[in-house]
This record gives sequence, C-alpha cells and structure tokens, in this order.
Amino acid sequence: MAWMKVLVIGALVMAAGGYALYNSDWFQKKFIYPFPYQDIVYKYALKNNVDPFLVAAVIRSESKFFAKARSHKGAMGLMQMMPETADWVAQQIEDQDFSVTQLEQPEVSIRLGTWYLASLQKEFGNNEYLMLAAYNGGRGNVKQWMAEQQWPPDFNRIEAIPFRETREYVKKTLDSKARYQALYKD
Repeated sequence: MAWMKVLVIGALVMAAGGYALYNSDWFQKKFIYPFPYQDIVYKYALKNNVDPFLVAAVIRSESKFFAKARSHKGAMGLMQMMPETADWVAQQIEDQDFSVTQLEQPEVSIRLGTWYLASLQKEFGNNEYLMLAAYNGGRGNVKQWMAEQQWPPDFNRIEAIPFRETREYVKKTLDSKARYQALYKD
C-alpha cells in the first residue's frame, strides 16, 4: 500500500510540474506562441500603423510561422495571401517587381500582409473583429453582413459572423493577440 501512495504522489508531483512548465512564459514563447521574424513584423506594423501583436497573431493563425505555407485554396506564405490579393496590394504600393512566388519570402509576405491589414483597418474603422473577418472571409462578405444584419461600427459579436470558419478564425486570432501582448509587451 505504501508504494501505491508514493506512486500517486509522484504522479501528482509530475503532473503539477508539467502543468507549471506548460504555463511558464518560457514554454509558451518557445513552443505555443513563438514570435520569429519579430523585427520584420515590427518594421511593417509600425510603418502601416498596425498593432504588431495583431500581425503576429494573424501569422500564427494563418501559417504557424511556416514561410512556405500553402492552403488548399491557394493562399501562400506567412500571412497566407491569395495571389490575386497580393498582386492588388503590390499594385497599390507600386511594387512593379513583385511576383507571387515572393510570398514565400517572410519579408515580402509580412510587408504585403501588413499593408493589407492596414487597409482593412481603415476600411472598418479600426474594428479588429471586422478587419479579421474580412481578412479571412473577404471584405465583400463583411460589407454584405454589415448591411444585411445592420452591424454597428463597434461590432464585437463573434457569434453573429455567418461563416463558422471565420467565426473561429476571429476568436482564435484575437485570443492569440492577447497572449502575444501578455508575453512580449516588454
């Protein structure tokens, strides 16, 4: 019987240690909420007046920081931009040398993706719920939902977003943004 108590106590100690390790800032930064390309994110977030923690959260949601990520729908790079959107952004910023294959380069993906987030930020009055819904589900869909459902400019009801994937994306990305702020604010 005594050996069983020792075994149970040992298991509890290991579980508590594992829980503490998992919840430590070090573990969270290293494995759950890494922030590679931090310098590039800050560079373009500041240039475009976008919260760098939001950019990091978008990258985490979109590609988990895998630069060569490709979706089944054709989105590419860290920020998972569709080629047509990336071409449009490149035209807006007058980048005549842009080619879609460059989206696999972290700096190009972050530069274009952050500019695009800034354009959504302006269009949707700094409302992160609407900008993220537009980033994931399309700006045209968000405008349609706003008109049909009479969403106010201060919309914040994730559950009202009609697309399940977009609802989950907005929630996950805003949760990640909050965690990035907590871990990296210094």
